[in-house]
Amino acid sequence: MARPSKYNVEFRSDAVALWRASAGRRTFKDVAADLNVNPETLRTWVRDAENIGPEPGGGPGPESTQAELARLRAENARLVRAEKEWQLEREILRRAAQYFAKEMK
Repeated sequence: MARPSKYNVEFRSDAVALWRASAGRRTFKDVAADLNVNPETLRTWVRDAENIGPEPGGGPGPESTQAELARLRAENARLVRAEKEWQLEREILRRAAQYFAKEMK
C-alpha cells in the first residue's frame, strides 16, 4: 500500500495550474523550486492531470465522450457552413475583379 501524499489535492492542482500558466517560459525545475517540491513530482502531477478525465478511473466517461463528440460534430458543421460562405464570397470577388478589369480596358 502506498503511503499517503503529504501534498493535498488542492495544492497539487494549484501547482499544475501554475506550471501550465508559465509553460514555455519556465521549466518544471523552476516552478518546482518556487513550490519547494521535487521537479519529478511536479512532472508526475502534470502528467496525471493530463490523463485524468471526469471519471476517477483515469479516462473520460461515456457521457463526456458523447458530449465531446456532439460538440465536435456541431463545430464541424459550423466550419463547413463557414467554408461554403467563404467560397461564395471569393466567387463574388473574383467576378467583381473580372468585371472591373473589363471596364479598365
